[in-house]
Amino acid sequence: MKEITVEALKARIDAGEKINLIDVREPSEYAEFNIGAQLIPLGNIQANAIDDIEELRNEEVIIHCRSGKRSATACAILEQLGFTNTVNVIGGMLAWQEKFGG
Repeated sequence: MKEITVEALKARIDAGEKINLIDVREPSEYAEFNIGAQLIPLGNIQANAIDDIEELRNEEVIIHCRSGKRSATACAILEQLGFTNTVNVIGGMLAWQEKFGG
């Protein structure tokens, strides 16, 4: 698992880069604030309910949550399932909101 800062992530989003961004928070958290990532709660990943992202196994997949803990867990699980390039967002949406508001 690699890591990315919220600053580096925002720069890539602002540059219009096509990125595979996944939010592993709960739907209620996503509804409160999100940055447009695909919502796949950690529980779904733990249950191996990842049909929506199977085709991303060999692509970079950037994963975030509220603080970086659940996303690190998701990265580890996806790596065990054969994903080759997972990236954890350091500090999650707390860091994002601290830097950029929300």
